[in-house]
Amino acid sequence: MKISTLTQYLEQLAPLSYQESYDNSGLIVGNPQDEIHKALIALDCTEDVVDEAIQKGCDIIISHHPIVFKGLKKFNGKNYVERVVIKAIKHNIALYAIHTNLDNVLGGVNSKIAEKLALENVAILSPKSHLLKQLTVYVPRTHVEAVRDALFEAGAGAVGNYDQCSYNTIGYGTFRGQEGANPTIGEVGVQERVEETKIEVVFPAMKERAILVAMYAAHPYEEVAHTILTLENSLHTVGSGVIGNLPAGMDEMELLAYLKDKLKLSVIRHTKLLDKAVHRIAICGGAGGFLLSEAKRSGADVFVTADYKYHEFFDAEDDLLIADIGHFESEQFTQELLLDIIRKKFVNFAVLLTEIDTNPIKYYS
Repeated sequence: MKISTLTQYLEQLAPLSYQESYDNSGLIVGNPQDEIHKALIALDCTEDVVDEAIQKGCDIIISHHPIVFKGLKKFNGKNYVERVVIKAIKHNIALYAIHTNLDNVLGGVNSKIAEKLALENVAILSPKSHLLKQLTVYVPRTHVEAVRDALFEAGAGAVGNYDQCSYNTIGYGTFRGQEGANPTIGEVGVQERVEETKIEVVFPAMKERAILVAMYAAHPYEEVAHTILTLENSLHTVGSGVIGNLPAGMDEMELLAYLKDKLKLSVIRHTKLLDKAVHRIAICGGAGGFLLSEAKRSGADVFVTADYKYHEFFDAEDDLLIADIGHFESEQFTQELLLDIIRKKFVNFAVLLTEIDTNPIKYYS
């Protein structure tokens, strides 16, 4: 299939517009129209991973972390980033990254960790706002159903577990066509009064263009009266981290042993034990220290994350237990997540997991 077929599907699940501003998710190397036959999935795209793709005949590498975060001005092979890009281009291997956009969706990286821990009632820890918009459009009664259906088909009107949601107000509109107008109803120079319905729908900001195209195509007027507003409302399926409950409470030492077993950890760095039962766990794969206040507000007993610095551990202030499990370790199951996602959709497409341990951090014990 074409690269675009695969990437468009992945971006339906984790839209690129959901990535953080510093990120570089998406197709980094490759032509979207190129044909691909076999994919290799890895957490990191290193030189060894590219060599593995060459050996196994893979023509696309899907990694969680982008190999390129900043703009490259020269390709001299002076560092591993340049060497990876040069080698991938030389061997016609596409490079695709699905990073913070996959972190930021329910069902993504953090949900996978919660699944490994068998957490219940999992929800986004810090939902994002300004991702929703509201469209108001005025439609003559004769075309209300057609316009509303077109908006729904384009992705408007989905709210939580509901779709085809709209609010409709009946009234009338007035207008007068000026010279050069070609009104659908009435005559140039004559004020018209038409029975209309005001349709209001909410939609994800990323779908705005498709929704407007659908609206214009279905609407009979030469000039379509409409407004679009950006909403403050949070989108509760999109945001940073997750929060969930253990099926049964356990003490802190049991919890640490449980984390070590379920997440295949060799070591856990943690704050002092608080001698209380653990029921509620906040999770952020990778560097999640920025979510500590959210974890506290959510009532978490433990915050599972990575990349904590020495002084940041003091910020726990005995409100909860911080468990730093390591960056690679917290995101390792992303590879399994991507494998399952792709195999379920493209049953005849070959997808492999890397056999390379890309964790740059080693432990001596």
